[in-house]
Amino acid sequence: MNAWAAASACTPRCARHTAPRVTAPRLAGRYAALAMALAAGAAAGERLADRRTMRLRAAAVLRALGVRVEVTVPGAAGGHGGPLGVPGPPGGPGTLIVADHISWLDVLTLLAVEPVTVLAKREIGGWPLVGPLARKAGTRFIDREGLRALPHVVADLAGLLREGRSVLVFPQGTTWCSAAAGRFRRATFQAAVDAGAPVRPVTVAYAQHGAPSTVAAFLGDEGFGRSLHRVATAGGLTVRVTVHPPLEPAGDRRVLAERAQHVIRAGEPPAHG
Repeated sequence: MNAWAAASACTPRCARHTAPRVTAPRLAGRYAALAMALAAGAAAGERLADRRTMRLRAAAVLRALGVRVEVTVPGAAGGHGGPLGVPGPPGGPGTLIVADHISWLDVLTLLAVEPVTVLAKREIGGWPLVGPLARKAGTRFIDREGLRALPHVVADLAGLLREGRSVLVFPQGTTWCSAAAGRFRRATFQAAVDAGAPVRPVTVAYAQHGAPSTVAAFLGDEGFGRSLHRVATAGGLTVRVTVHPPLEPAGDRRVLAERAQHVIRAGEPPAHG
């Protein structure tokens, strides 16, 4: 296994409803609302690249699927910056935003919170729902098996950060059923060290009617349609986004990755015993 690629021990069997499914009429209503949200996104055309438009369209897709989003910023004074990007002086670097990776919903949710540049595996560019939004948001698609390209990816990320752009990465390298699984790959943290950019850990967790749930997890070789249907049928699904205080890019990438992973794991309750 290389420094970029990752393999998950989670399988589609890990993804389970922890609450009753919605009724057939409600499911039909969600699919109808989803079709309208996607049509509105397509009609926006190039305007999807606008941050406000992107945020509204991503939120509309989540709303159509019946997914609520709760954002918590511990200790925040409120009103300035972010919530994902760390406020800095004019001309200063952007923020390397690092989050655990559970579902294709992670990308939609974080774009709805604050549109930023996303680093994602190339397959996502071809996915329904997520792919078009991600491409319009300026996502950088990479081949996680291409070890030779890794130095170039890190250099590109560092360049974006130096330009003042915030970038979202998923250091686990693949999806797991919870933030507590897998380990963070170190490579992307080198970009923050090189650019002198702060690192913002973000915990993404899922719940149904307040109880931790794996229903949104997108794992193994599961097809997108099956995962979408499970999400659409989920009752009381909420995405909880916890935005943690930033970490300074001090020390080496290994230490930085370990610190970020510790913070993110501490912010998520166990999804199952």
